[in-house]
Amino acid sequence: MTDKVIIVTGGSRGIGAATALLAAQRGYAVCVNYVSNREAADSVAGQIRAAGGRAITVAGDVSKEEDVLRLFTTTDQELGRVTALVNNAGILEHQSRLDTMSAERITRVLVANVTGSLLCAREAVKRMSTRHGGQGGAIVNLSSMAAKLGGPGEYVDYAASKGAIDAFTIGLAKEVAAEGIRVNAVRPGLIYTDIHASGGEAGRVDRLKDAVPMKRGGTAEEVANAILWLLSEESSYATGTFIDVSGGR
Repeated sequence: MTDKVIIVTGGSRGIGAATALLAAQRGYAVCVNYVSNREAADSVAGQIRAAGGRAITVAGDVSKEEDVLRLFTTTDQELGRVTALVNNAGILEHQSRLDTMSAERITRVLVANVTGSLLCAREAVKRMSTRHGGQGGAIVNLSSMAAKLGGPGEYVDYAASKGAIDAFTIGLAKEVAAEGIRVNAVRPGLIYTDIHASGGEAGRVDRLKDAVPMKRGGTAEEVANAILWLLSEESSYATGTFIDVSGGR
């Protein structure tokens, strides 16, 4: 059994998939969580196994407590006690102003992006914390530059959810710092992933990239590199901190 076990929520595509693959290269046994796209999750796990690593896939909606409990229990049984968690799962909905958003939409975004991260972190703390007999570990939350920029005219609900993730990161980092757990976050900027198509504009990065000082969008692999650094011993004195992977925006 490996000593390093990671759960990557929303690990079947985009930043999650890139993170799962890089984690496997760094010696982690990987649990790839997904909601519905089993084929994509199986592809990520298959690539890891083909390279000699260990990986499982577990379906589950992180906004549902019973799914989160099953996700962690399955990982316990098949890979061992989790030592790293990447809270990557999240959603956004079609671009719109707040004055056209329904209460149902706002609730969906906040529950998926905020409640899901808190529930997963709760279960990770129960396994990592020295207070609970664990050996320590690291959590990386996926925030967004939207938390700083606000998402006006497009995604103020999504931006608000990521602002909550920032506050959560700071608070939990302080709460468990003496228990062997580090909690940090990455704020991606304009990254080439499928999430923009979910918001109704697949070409959003190309439309906005000239506003980025580096004049380009980022890649999922560039975000994954920052995540894995925060999980590693190279960042052993960093907790409650943030890396903006945004090209200077």
